[in-house]
Amino acid sequence: MIERTFVMLKPDAVQRGLMGDIVARFEAKGYKPVAMKLMRIPRELAERHYGEHKGKGFFNGLIDYITSGPVLAMVWEGENIVADIRVMMGKTNPKDAMPGTIRGDFAQQTGRNIVHGSDSVESAKREIDLFFNDYELVSWTRSVDPWLYE
Repeated sequence: MIERTFVMLKPDAVQRGLMGDIVARFEAKGYKPVAMKLMRIPRELAERHYGEHKGKGFFNGLIDYITSGPVLAMVWEGENIVADIRVMMGKTNPKDAMPGTIRGDFAQQTGRNIVHGSDSVESAKREIDLFFNDYELVSWTRSVDPWLYE
């Protein structure tokens, strides 16, 4: 089933010049970009995005970090993409992430773990709606799609 997911390259990925390397991994896998924008997240949006963590000890630090610099907010489309991109990202703690995953290859600490990806189809819908308007989502057909999907 074709799904959409929300992926955000966090300020550490942007500052370290890793955007192209990470985007290339998703494209090489065969996923299709539907929307991308470089942005500074307003504090209010960050608090809504990470609302499930409100009241936890790391919440304020997380909000300060995610609003500290530009992020690359993206929507990707593909078969079983929500679960597959979670695998490509690797474990939340980079020390537990396997080599070959984004966090395993690029991140050092949980608090600077490079990338966020939706954890369910429902979360993806909510996060996409937080960061993108309908007119920013581009539906399109690639000529290579028959080579990717039966």
